[in-house]
Amino acid sequence: MNLTLIVVVMGLVAGVVALAVSASRAIEVDPIDPAVEERAVVRCLARRPRLARFIRQHFDRQSVGGFLITVSFIVLFVCALVVGVLLDMVDRGSGLAELDESISEWGSENATSAAVDVLKAITELGSTSVIIVVLIVVAVIDFVRRRNVEVFAFVAAVGIGQLLLNNGLKVLVERERPNVGRLVEASGFSFPSGHSAAAAATWSAVALVLGRDRSPTTRAVLAAAAALIAGAVATSRALLGVHWLTDIIAGLIVGWGWFVLVAVVFGGRAQRLGDPVDSRPRGVRSTPERTP
Repeated sequence: MNLTLIVVVMGLVAGVVALAVSASRAIEVDPIDPAVEERAVVRCLARRPRLARFIRQHFDRQSVGGFLITVSFIVLFVCALVVGVLLDMVDRGSGLAELDESISEWGSENATSAAVDVLKAITELGSTSVIIVVLIVVAVIDFVRRRNVEVFAFVAAVGIGQLLLNNGLKVLVERERPNVGRLVEASGFSFPSGHSAAAAATWSAVALVLGRDRSPTTRAVLAAAAALIAGAVATSRALLGVHWLTDIIAGLIVGWGWFVLVAVVFGGRAQRLGDPVDSRPRGVRSTPERTP
């Protein structure tokens, strides 16, 4: 099977899954917008007045903010746990690690010059130079549109954070790259895949920023595009012979986990940390409470 076709199919699968989850009305989950989950919690509390009253009595703005930070670190812990399981597979040579060598060898042995050119173009979508330019451009667009300086801090946290986290893990693990005919130049350690992590974090952040105040359909399409790019970049890294299968899976988990943490800390869609979710239509102001 053509290598390019495999990359496209894997990217499409990831995009379709993200589109289905984001657009579903039955599943109140959005892979790029934590505010959707926050609104689901608010609606859940509205149906449980006793629980809502308890929370209002025992949680103030600062404690809610601390709770959100705790939740975000739980997400990061779960991602770290999954990465740890992958490392255990690598040490034991079991599970997904059993496919590492065969996939890398198959990609390097079945590549044509045309396929390599396409894969090189796709893999660049996760390169450091490209993600820096993309994040800056998106932040500028959002600033012009909304006059929100905070977007620059958000994209910087996503881009710089995933880079430091991923490189730190590489140094700790010190896994060598596949010993096959590599189709592109690569240096440094292999686990986890830096391009995969960068693509997962960066393009999710792009989808979140561009999707602010947009329709659910638009946000679903943006989520699908982000997942498609990340899936395609990750697959290209394995088929180009520069990463093992377990490397790219770990990279995707690290990148998306870091994006979720940063998105929650920054308060979802343009919210301040700890502020309640406002589910009213835009332009409708709340009535101030009267004190007795």
